Amino acid sequence: MPQVKFRLSAFGDEIAHDLTEQLEILQQLRIPFLELRGVWGKNVLDLSDEEAARVRKECDRQGILVSAIGSPIGKSPLEAPIEAELANLARIFRIAEIVGTRYVRVFSFYPPNSNPNVCYDDYVNEAIASVTCLTDLARKEGFTLLLENEKGIVGDNIARCHEILSAIHSPHLRFTWDPANFVQAGEERPTERGWPLLGAFVAQVHVKDARSADGSVVAAGEGDGQIPELLVHLRENDFQGYLALEPHLAFAGPRGGFSGVSGMTYAAEALRRLMVQQGCQEYSAPHEP
Repeated sequence: MPQVKFRLSAFGDEIAHDLTEQLEILQQLRIPFLELRGVWGKNVLDLSDEEAARVRKECDRQGILVSAIGSPIGKSPLEAPIEAELANLARIFRIAEIVGTRYVRVFSFYPPNSNPNVCYDDYVNEAIASVTCLTDLARKEGFTLLLENEKGIVGDNIARCHEILSAIHSPHLRFTWDPANFVQAGEERPTERGWPLLGAFVAQVHVKDARSADGSVVAAGEGDGQIPELLVHLRENDFQGYLALEPHLAFAGPRGGFSGVSGMTYAAEALRRLMVQQGCQEYSAPHEP
């Protein structure tokens, strides 16, 4: 059996606001894919068609492909009318089309009660209904949504992520596994406990880690997210998705994070050390067979 190779991507806005600088650093780090969440100080949702075309032109010039859109879709109140979020998603699809990807990251909405998540189970059915609406639009338009676990939203823990994904059960809704977010949501041994339930849905990993003692975000392998064990599962199951570096080493907030050049460099080195230790290889170019 041929050796599985992983595709490394990175959130460019974790490096810099300017697209040229984002891509230059990705080139230096030998990361052939860009996860597009923000550029020029703007969220991807706010880009015009002309700005999206500039992104595509510069990526083509640098030989870098856009792996996915890191959209904010689903980071909105569950009780808000779904029509507004569907309109935002339709706009994201237009931007994705221009920059050349069919993958869009989404979330499962903020519950009305934002107290500690013991009450979040009460809102799972509503979240399923809203995410189903998003998934139906993705199916119609030929895109794949990547549902990310995130603290503070309905799909924050292993059980609720599994419930949402299983209920919708669509090839147009896959899972983005974020180890740090699971730790910050209070999940212990997230890979050990979560892989049997979520492994079949995983199409992407956001690579950052966190410490359960205080929730602090750290580089891969320095926290309690069990990233080495996750890499083994991915390797053994012929993972074909992306490992997208989202280090949050300088700043972490509800709408994104920042690491700077040094932080992204450190995060890439940490991930690659783990990959070597676990016998994982990577593609060296976007089109490598």
